[in-house]
Amino acid sequence: MKTYVPKQGEIVKEWYVIDAEGQVLGRLAVEIARLLRGKHKPQYTPFLDCGDHVVVVNAEKIRVTGNKAEGKIYYRHSGYPGGLKELNYARMMQKHPTRALELAVKGMLPHNRLGRQLATNFRVYAGSEHPHQAQQPKVYEMK
Repeated sequence: MKTYVPKQGEIVKEWYVIDAEGQVLGRLAVEIARLLRGKHKPQYTPFLDCGDHVVVVNAEKIRVTGNKAEGKIYYRHSGYPGGLKELNYARMMQKHPTRALELAVKGMLPHNRLGRQLATNFRVYAGSEHPHQAQQPKVYEMK
């Protein structure tokens, strides 16, 4: 028996809108990564982009549990000696309210060309408005 592999034209991509207000950062990121990979579909194939497009609104109202607002540290490096920068979660949400969710989701995707392609199907907005009404996105209810 041969294994079924969907062709690029057979893959149907949906658009989903997720309201992040009051959601926990990590649990929301897991669900978004699952939708982007396409693991909720019966024709899921690990090496193809079978996933859907995901639009997240109200990213500024996302929450974290415990002491993570002050204790969770994001690092980046300028490339120069001594260029390590650090920022805690609370300060990150003040400066860039969408970046914490973007980093969490990208960390859950494959770290290769496929992961970078899947990341282009993901859009995050700090407020409740988004410019993707023409795609007629469905509201995705978290479980």
